[in-house]
Amino acid sequence: MLHNNRVKQLLGIEYPILQGGMAWVADAELAAAVSNGGGLGVIAAGSMPPELLEKEIRKAKSLTEKPFGVNIMLLSPTAEDAIEVVAGQKVAVVTTGAGSPGKVIERLKPLGTKILPVIASTAHAKRVARQGADAVIAEGMEAGGHIGEITSMVLVPQIADIVDIPVIAAGGIADARAVVAAFALGAEGVQVGTRFACCLESNAHESYKQEIIKARDRSTVVTGRGTGHPVRCLHNKFTKHFEELEKNGASVEDMEEFGTGKLRAAVIEGDIEWGSVMAGQSAALVHSVEPAEKIIRDMFRQTSDVLQSLEKNLFE
Repeated sequence: MLHNNRVKQLLGIEYPILQGGMAWVADAELAAAVSNGGGLGVIAAGSMPPELLEKEIRKAKSLTEKPFGVNIMLLSPTAEDAIEVVAGQKVAVVTTGAGSPGKVIERLKPLGTKILPVIASTAHAKRVARQGADAVIAEGMEAGGHIGEITSMVLVPQIADIVDIPVIAAGGIADARAVVAAFALGAEGVQVGTRFACCLESNAHESYKQEIIKARDRSTVVTGRGTGHPVRCLHNKFTKHFEELEKNGASVEDMEEFGTGKLRAAVIEGDIEWGSVMAGQSAALVHSVEPAEKIIRDMFRQTSDVLQSLEKNLFE
């Protein structure tokens, strides 16, 4: 499955797996751990001031000699600053979300940076491919945080059919079975968020990690559809109140004000009741806190067992 893999070759990594750009979770330590484990670690720029982002990038460089990336949310007020910091630090890879990556491609690709936009529709995939993206991350609605409306099962094969660049599947991936499924759908790599949020090197609050471990199949809910930016997170008092605001016709401004700072409250302060505990549906498959390297190697070493079982069930 990994022979002549285009994602490995493009990014210079051992395994075709990327760590998701999770705001407040994806810092230099997590990114370096994933890169040292054979994948591509990613620092989430989020709304970081440029000096803090530069500090995190320098820290990652001190912790790993392997490639790592930065995720830039294009709707962030600090996106322009993040682009310039990445340019100055000559970061190997940038993943983008929440907007058109045209300006990122124009500024960073001539410097040798690989650009991988996160997309959630065929139209978006076609557009970023024309703009010059090196690969696309097709993210299904199973993912945590900001999501689209199409499941990975349906989205990934459609994207693989219409673009010539590599497709990386995201959303609902937490073990070897999901990796095999993603490749069967036409992906050449996977992006994993929730599982890495709960790894040993993640600096997310212990309470945040334990909420993921305790999650079941129906533990996540989607809020914020009325704002135009739906978000998947674990059900708690925060999501219940958010749902009440939407039901009662609260303005977008009121909902956004209520949600401000809630992700930080969950990840950094450990507020699992009134914080936004962003996690994907794959949280139900996370049962322990393990080193990033072990998570990566298990995912790919166990694919042979999954394939053998598949062959037995299909052809014997």
